[in-house]
Amino acid sequence: MIYLGADHAGFALKEEIKKYLEELGYEYEDLGAKELNPQDDYSDFGLAVAEKIKEEDKGILFCGTGLGMCISANKIKGARAVTVWDEDTASQSRQHLDANVLCLGGNAIDKEKAKRLVKIWLETEFSGEERHKRRIEKIAKF
Repeated sequence: MIYLGADHAGFALKEEIKKYLEELGYEYEDLGAKELNPQDDYSDFGLAVAEKIKEEDKGILFCGTGLGMCISANKIKGARAVTVWDEDTASQSRQHLDANVLCLGGNAIDKEKAKRLVKIWLETEFSGEERHKRRIEKIAKF
């Protein structure tokens, strides 16, 4: 399952990515915002998505830059949220970090680039290399 969340600044991009996930055949659940509301807070959606993540689940969060969502999601034990900006950071966040929450900026990237990054991120597997496992285990206890 892929859990989605967005504040007002990421709302339009989330709506685009929902359609794209359907095209790719992914199952998702939209945890909000369900409508455009300039008064909503990124932290509410970042926390809601991160709290839903289980072992095989993933989350995709959208705000203006992706940064506020990333900070919020990483407050939840077990979440490994990343903000990516290009194809290399999208793939390495999965290969090396086993990231389970992707954070994108609706004001920072256009929808076509966002689609490319989402596809790469979802299709890239964790390497499973011992050095990467060791590093993730060190932070998992916090």
